[in-house]
Amino acid sequence: MGALQAMVVCLFLVRACTTNAQVEQWKSATATYSKETDASIITEGACGYGDLHKTSYGKYSAGLSTMLFNRGSTCGGCFELRCVDHILWCLQGSPSVILTATDFCPPNFGLPTDYGGWCNFPQEHFEMSEAAFAEIAGLHADIVPVQYRRVKCHRNGGMRFTVSGNSHYYQVLITNVGLDGEVVAVKVKGSRTGWIPMARNWGQIWQCNINLEGQPLSFEVTTSSGKTLTSYNVASGNWRFGQTFEGKQF
Repeated sequence: MGALQAMVVCLFLVRACTTNAQVEQWKSATATYSKETDASIITEGACGYGDLHKTSYGKYSAGLSTMLFNRGSTCGGCFELRCVDHILWCLQGSPSVILTATDFCPPNFGLPTDYGGWCNFPQEHFEMSEAAFAEIAGLHADIVPVQYRRVKCHRNGGMRFTVSGNSHYYQVLITNVGLDGEVVAVKVKGSRTGWIPMARNWGQIWQCNINLEGQPLSFEVTTSSGKTLTSYNVASGNWRFGQTFEGKQF
């Protein structure tokens, strides 16, 4: 192997190791759980997903503190969590769970960060479902120290597009997004239009002010890593508001 080839291989290995280190890096945070009657979080949250069982996230979902929520842009992202550094609360072996960001955990500045004000800025905190929390820690714990890292989202089936609005105000909720999970840009195209950029309304609900009724719909979705995927004609020309359609998957 020549000197130039050796240098290229060396640089490749360094970059690969650096990338892996970034993916593998654990960060410190805290976690609590929400006591729901069916042991999961199902109410409509700040990401706009509605019933989380219908959107496939179910008990493996979490509300994020201000620091992590990032004004809604983190909605749909996936995190691996494990309980650490507490022999009485953490389950033996520190098992981990994969969670999807589905809600915002609001701050409570009337309480200290170590007792009730878990989500006060700049705390990094996850509010989990009771069922998911029980997979990493004992339910007798009020708050546990955790480590977390971003991971790829593995989804079954394609991205889902739920349309709502009216003839002059068109909205789409995008769920079941793989890979990064976070959608940062959306375009829609009717059979009689070009590609129309949509604006984030809130969470993962996107909007535009145009009448798209009676036209087959296509969507172009871009994730936080810059990857773009186009799903052509996911909705036929006779689509109706309130319907959900499935497109391609990253």
